[in-house]
Amino acid sequence: MSQPASLDPDADETLRVIKYFDALMSVGTSVDGYLRAAAVMADAVAGADRGGRISRFTPDGRKAPADETPHGSVVRPIEDGSVWLERTGAAHRNDEIVVDRLAFAVGFLDARNDPSSGLALIVDAGRSVDERAAGLSRLHLDPAGRIRVIATDLGKAASGISAAVPTRYGILQASLDLNGSVEPSGPAGIGIWTRADHAPESWEGAVFAHRLSVPETPVVNADDLGAMVILARAYDPDTPHPDVEALTRLDARSAEVLNTLVTAISIRSAATDLAMHHSTLQAKHEMLSRDLGYDPRSTAGRMRYMAAEFLRRLGTD
Repeated sequence: MSQPASLDPDADETLRVIKYFDALMSVGTSVDGYLRAAAVMADAVAGADRGGRISRFTPDGRKAPADETPHGSVVRPIEDGSVWLERTGAAHRNDEIVVDRLAFAVGFLDARNDPSSGLALIVDAGRSVDERAAGLSRLHLDPAGRIRVIATDLGKAASGISAAVPTRYGILQASLDLNGSVEPSGPAGIGIWTRADHAPESWEGAVFAHRLSVPETPVVNADDLGAMVILARAYDPDTPHPDVEALTRLDARSAEVLNTLVTAISIRSAATDLAMHHSTLQAKHEMLSRDLGYDPRSTAGRMRYMAAEFLRRLGTD
């Protein structure tokens, strides 16, 4: 871990400390990493007691003996323990904010390892408002704070604040983004920005977006779905609509032809894109219209196709 630059007394020190710890959290730093960062930034020994397990680090990044009695001039409680900075004499100007962010980061890490009291709780729409509020409190999250949730395949956490969460599509990995610095690799769905106490809304969009990710578009943002989220919310993949069933019966080549017919300016341009003869594609167009029950090149037909394809991708195993 690289050492942060010395804090400029004339700069916004609080913001710099927050950004530095947020960056560490976004990449999944360990407790030792947070303690090293706090020690370097405060130029003092930083320590943590987690259930009787004491860890201490010096400002040069070295691990200090855990059997020494710590003298914390600035202490903050965390779940089942505390964190502190050890300093003789008066506290320095950054001590309070450094130890606050240290407690926040360690608390998040502990909550991540206990999904029942962490991220899995606050994204669960089935929990009561009070239960989610308690989860936010344990995570040291302001209910009015701005967050978004990211959905990825199980075990592929996008940030250091993550938990496995059951969904109707199976278990996915939920990861929290606090400042927009998390850049997931696909397949991934990015939820909308929302208040922390509305986290289930962000998670819902993230799950839908994850379902729509494909190799050509491995990361999908729920912001781009717009009103389609309403359609996704109402859809039950266990009882697919006939328009969706019609698409699932198509072979891969027919599905490619159909998509090109819908998106191309004309049948002639579609034939060029597909390397097909115009008359051959015209016959294929007529056959597809019969099979689907509508003309996919008409205005209404395009709308039906796009809605059905959207729902097909949501329900595909």
